[in-house]
Amino acid sequence: MDELQDLLRGASLRVTRPRVAVLAAVHDHPHADTDSIIGAVRNDLPEVSHQAVYDSLHTLTAARLVRRIQPLGSVARYESRVGDNHHHAVCRSCGAIADVDCAVGHAPCLTASEDHGFVIDEAEVIYWGLCADCSGRT
Repeated sequence: MDELQDLLRGASLRVTRPRVAVLAAVHDHPHADTDSIIGAVRNDLPEVSHQAVYDSLHTLTAARLVRRIQPLGSVARYESRVGDNHHHAVCRSCGAIADVDCAVGHAPCLTASEDHGFVIDEAEVIYWGLCADCSGRT
């Protein structure tokens, strides 16, 4: 818990029980959706409201302590692996998500053919396919 509190303080955020609980839930359940995070947080803080969890997720995402991803056709999911510009593999059948390290080079991993004047600092790549369980390759 001290480490999570230090992360919040390091991001100049006030340490609150809901924020610590949400950050812990995201660390413990990578790629979890909001409902799963609410369930995990309520194991520690039964009285926490949906709004407190939503607000905490928004604040933690804005502070870059948590990353929000939303593969096409999926609800938003959250992870604590931030700052390394990694990518994801998503199963078309069951929706399982796995982290994939950067494909080539340094962040942002891909060089855009045209940057249109943008200063690009992140690339988002999603690899789609079937996980080992769904493809029968277990």
